[in-house]
Amino acid sequence: MSVLFGFVVATTPAASPAFIPVQEWVPMQHDRFIADTEANMGYIVHDDGSYTAFRIGSGQQKTVHYMGITYDAATPLAHWEVKSTTIQTDRGTFGPTGFFLRLYENGKDYTSYGIHSTGNINDILAGNDRYKSMGCILVSNQVLNLLAKTYELNDHDLDVVTVFGLSDLLASATNM
Repeated sequence: MSVLFGFVVATTPAASPAFIPVQEWVPMQHDRFIADTEANMGYIVHDDGSYTAFRIGSGQQKTVHYMGITYDAATPLAHWEVKSTTIQTDRGTFGPTGFFLRLYENGKDYTSYGIHSTGNINDILAGNDRYKSMGCILVSNQVLNLLAKTYELNDHDLDVVTVFGLSDLLASATNM
């Protein structure tokens, strides 16, 4: 797990990084977020390699018709940056606060994708099939708050990577 995130490889000490339960996680500057859409698990990683892990939801593995568009709803695999936030008014889709962390592909290209909660997030995260979104990353309200704090600590910027299985991430990190 010490190379969970390629950007951390050079600064990770030789010792195994510490796992910290999400209830005890304290956001720090330079934290990064990894969304593994194969296992539907999320990881926030400190610069020293310590990390927390939690269940996430991701995009449905099928073609959908949503907001007048037909597209593959699987969450795209990419390097993203959160560069802005919005408050959405649809609390069923976007959770009790409507807070939405907007994902920009390659750090500059605005997208419709983001990280958010839902009105039924606890039910989604409790299930085995967590492919429930239209492409966004779904997180608990607690994790959304942690990511919002991290975004603030990073001067309104948050590195995010979406992968399908950690083996691809680990392979790319060791080839850096």
